Amino acid sequence: MDTNSKAEFIREYLKDHPSASTADVIEHCKNNNLTVNASYVRNVRSKAGRGSEKKKVRATKSHAKNNSQKPKQTSVRPKYPRHSVEKALRISRAILEQNAGKACTPKEAAAYLGMKAQGPFNVEVGSGIKYGFLERPESGKIKPTDLARQILRPKNAESALEGYRTAVLQAPDISEVYKHYRGENLPDDVFFKNTIADSFSIPEDSFEDFKQVFVESLQTAQLVNDHTGKLRVLDVSEESSSPEDKDERIKRMGAKVTVHSTDTCFVMQPFAAPLGGYYDKIYKPAIEKAGLQAVRADAEIFATGKIMDQVWRGINSAKVLVAELTSRNPNVFYELGLAHALKKPVVLISSNENDVPFDLHHIRVIYYEMSDPFWGNKLIDKVAENILSALRNPEEAIFRSGDISA
Repeated sequence: MDTNSKAEFIREYLKDHPSASTADVIEHCKNNNLTVNASYVRNVRSKAGRGSEKKKVRATKSHAKNNSQKPKQTSVRPKYPRHSVEKALRISRAILEQNAGKACTPKEAAAYLGMKAQGPFNVEVGSGIKYGFLERPESGKIKPTDLARQILRPKNAESALEGYRTAVLQAPDISEVYKHYRGENLPDDVFFKNTIADSFSIPEDSFEDFKQVFVESLQTAQLVNDHTGKLRVLDVSEESSSPEDKDERIKRMGAKVTVHSTDTCFVMQPFAAPLGGYYDKIYKPAIEKAGLQAVRADAEIFATGKIMDQVWRGINSAKVLVAELTSRNPNVFYELGLAHALKKPVVLISSNENDVPFDLHHIRVIYYEMSDPFWGNKLIDKVAENILSALRNPEEAIFRSGDISA
């Protein structure tokens, strides 16, 4: 199918499914033997939107009187707080220091900071509420919450840090993006921007603002650190989330993708211990948690000459794959090459960043720390989530040589 026909195919689908996400369009194309990426879909959608706008202009000219009474459409406003977690404490601190923490009017609180209760101050109040630092005990009043007091008047060395983390993990958008990338390096800006726009509905023109708020907040809460020039998002899910919360998150993610009972996930990993034992302990439970069947080449037939037939069939028929890169096993890398040649989405995993080849750094990689007593449970949940994420947004997990920086 040529480029024009492919674009028309997508436009027709969008006419019937106007609310379809970019991932839905990619999946629809894939089911019809068409290969497209997220940027191509966005481009087609944008052109289709401009065409619709031209039609609207013509309609407006011919029905000016009636159409002038229609309300204007507004863009989706992102929900994230506009201040970092540290800066959002400023109003709570002022009320604690100058009003003993008692409820006061926004006008009084603004006066404590030498501001007026309008514009920027109101935005700052909104940020404080979103982090859980401010509450409205009654109409027209605000006051610091117990969470704000925990940070500003800590009882021990750990109290403030726990408070910051609680605030970050309940802030809209910030908490969801954190969960998405926990245990991974933050990607380069171009991929980060695409992900938060496609998966979290944060407008592209808000990217720089969101990134600054997000990174500063994670740094304050000690949820990120530097790994060879990349920012690694730490995974504290075992300490901060209940098993029920984690299961509910996976269920929500699963509801956004189509998974059939016969769909498989092929695991590429070394057979020798200890990594070989992760299949039954980690990867199979994670894959089943995501609703797929786990498959791997059988180590017992490795010397029979039939192993490559089984590997090829497993990779070719899999809906998504998992690759354990720790130890740079040559068989795993060979299988990974086959998967990439077939444009299959692959969830990459490693306990050692040095085992991940440079040309794979633009793809999401889960890093696990075996020194963490909860590493096994965290990895099961994270692998399950990344499998579902790869199914919904396959461009995040498919190797494309054009994405490699020179």
